[in-house]
Amino acid sequence: MLLNTLLLALRSIRRNLMRSFLTILGIVIGVSAVITMVTLGNGATLAVQNQISGLGTNLLQVRPGQRMGPGSGGAAAPAFKEEDADAIATQIGGIEAVAPEARTSTTVVANGRNWTSGIIGSTNAWLDTGNWEIKTGRVFSDGEMRAGAAVCIIGETIRRELFGTSDAIGEQLRVKQMSCEVIAVLSSKGQGSFGNDQDEVVLLPIKTLQRRVTGNTRVNTLLVSMNEGSDASRVTAGLTQLLRERRKLASTDEDNFNVLDTKQLAEALSGTTKVMTMLLGAVAAVSLLVGGIGIMNIMLVSVTERTREIGLRLAIGALEREVLLQFLIEAVALASLGGLIGIVLATGASIGLASVMGVPYLFNPGVNLLSFVFSAGIGVVFGYFPARRAARMDPIEALRHE
Repeated sequence: MLLNTLLLALRSIRRNLMRSFLTILGIVIGVSAVITMVTLGNGATLAVQNQISGLGTNLLQVRPGQRMGPGSGGAAAPAFKEEDADAIATQIGGIEAVAPEARTSTTVVANGRNWTSGIIGSTNAWLDTGNWEIKTGRVFSDGEMRAGAAVCIIGETIRRELFGTSDAIGEQLRVKQMSCEVIAVLSSKGQGSFGNDQDEVVLLPIKTLQRRVTGNTRVNTLLVSMNEGSDASRVTAGLTQLLRERRKLASTDEDNFNVLDTKQLAEALSGTTKVMTMLLGAVAAVSLLVGGIGIMNIMLVSVTERTREIGLRLAIGALEREVLLQFLIEAVALASLGGLIGIVLATGASIGLASVMGVPYLFNPGVNLLSFVFSAGIGVVFGYFPARRAARMDPIEALRHE
């Protein structure tokens, strides 16, 4: 009986293909919109997490100033010293690497070409805190660090723009009035979490930058990389106490520095993108309800058109539940077909848009299955009223219908 009812429902759908297609259009749009939004949202969340983790594993960034952002007072707060980094490395437990960092920006020149780049002065520990790998060449020697030698390590963008196809090792690069030897090229990292090119960098020994480029001993940032599994709150508390002592702050004074945990930043940004994904998915899901209303309207029209057919079936002995089941299956078949078409369209749209947006495509079988089940449920909910109306018809009145 169930098979025959299903065949009758499919035959009815096939008789009116154009109307059936227009009926399921709302379901198709709703399912494809929900899946596409959720898929792109998950990809964006993963991209944010990857970009933040590219700053460094379990990384704390310590900067002068009472808070982050505009008006932080960073200019008025005293800068750090190299000795602060040494004290953190030796006196705080759970620390993997500490790197003092001084920054500036200027035009670098080589082979008759020039490029404006960020110039960083630090130690070899800077590579560890930022998860940088040497593509070709070597790190700074202890003698070069102590003497402030004219050597540098460059990013892939600098190598490509100034040295073309050359590996650049042994070449001379001019930074302001200083000419330094390129001893290494960093592996490419690409775009950062804030849209910056991470490979647009020149790394010098910190004493070289201070003596030959900036002319001061300011240390703008302390980069602190924690061991895997370290308690970030404990390390931050110890770090804060140590720096307060070294900066001679009284117990009533506020911290004149701030500590940023990149892991917490990644979690905050990921949480924000997840909330936005849920909101967009909920908005897109409204079109599923609209599609359900469309199915109900068309099914009511179908019941009216087939009144004589329904009366004939009831007159020759068909049970009410059989008529109810026929129209209910028809509604569910329409909604389920719309769900399947929506999944196919969403997959293609997600792959294309993920490529355009530069985020990874993450196939989520749970979302696809849930969308399909929900679309079928829409067919049950919005198809029940027309089906019940058909099943409760009076056979005599139905046969009189013109």
